[in-house]
Amino acid sequence: MLGIEWDQVTQSDARDFMLWMQLADKPVRVHWRRRGQESKAVPAQRARAGQPRPGTPNPVTGKPTTGTKFSPRTQAHNETVLRTFYNFHLDDRRDNSLLLNPFPLDRRRRARGRVNAHHNPMDKFKPEHTGRYRPTIPKRIPRRIPEEKYTEVFAGLNSHRDRALLAFWVATGARANELLSPRQIDARVGDQVIGVIRKGSEDFQELPATPDAFVWLRLYQEEAWSKGVPRGRNQALWWTLRRPWRPLKYHAARAMFTRAQKVLGSNWTLHDLRHTATFLMLDDPEMPPVYVQHILGHKCLSTLDIYNNPSRDDVISAGLAHHVRQERKRANPQPVQPAPDYNPESLNNLFGGIL
Repeated sequence: MLGIEWDQVTQSDARDFMLWMQLADKPVRVHWRRRGQESKAVPAQRARAGQPRPGTPNPVTGKPTTGTKFSPRTQAHNETVLRTFYNFHLDDRRDNSLLLNPFPLDRRRRARGRVNAHHNPMDKFKPEHTGRYRPTIPKRIPRRIPEEKYTEVFAGLNSHRDRALLAFWVATGARANELLSPRQIDARVGDQVIGVIRKGSEDFQELPATPDAFVWLRLYQEEAWSKGVPRGRNQALWWTLRRPWRPLKYHAARAMFTRAQKVLGSNWTLHDLRHTATFLMLDDPEMPPVYVQHILGHKCLSTLDIYNNPSRDDVISAGLAHHVRQERKRANPQPVQPAPDYNPESLNNLFGGIL
């Protein structure tokens, strides 16, 4: 952007870059069908189509739409990538031109007191230092899709494949990309489990699912095999709906879920399906949280603490129910009951028969 070579960047340049990310607008990507046109035509077309303005809350979900500025999470990701990039070249002794990392760690920016204070000697040390130019990332509250809204989204799907995918996402709690990894042999209908490749560790793990999910899966497979989709134990489980047949990828699955929500005007993501599955499992009093942790593939049980916070829909429902109860009390006031040690006849004589 400034024409500076990567090995000539100073800490002032790094600071200015992070400040620029906070102030600048994101570049507008022009669709391949509109290449050659001006990029300003895209926001104008969105406005004419009646879509909400960037950054405004969605009227159905309450989640803000994608804004025109870089989010704090994107800024922090870029800072981490650049700092790691320069650390890699600093460790490479063959390159002596780079003396300092322009994206250093700031040891004064600590979340709480002394670094590794009250550390448990049985645990590993956690990296509590943060980048000097790294922005603060606000904590996200997981959102669940209400049952009635999920039913409407499910009814708007056009293929058995999409119905099976949504049923498995909500039943297993697997990440969106993890559910696209199974082979046809990994869907074991008799045991009612489906095997996925876990993100990060890349371990193979079988997850329990509902019978309805396997019913939709079987309907999809019979329909796809009759059209010529490759069939075999080691073939991919999910395929595109049109020729040429290709294994389904994450971006195509996300586009499918986005199209299915156009009727509702919502902006839920595929990861919200994972949150929905987690809430359903935690709401079951007979489901131990340690089992939920294993199903979700979390390393620590404390990761489930974020689901202890009430969601937006739960807070609104509880508040409306409170107002209904208060209105009923005002409409039907209950008579005052005296304490059991008092004689009701004496109180009636004393206060004029109010009891």
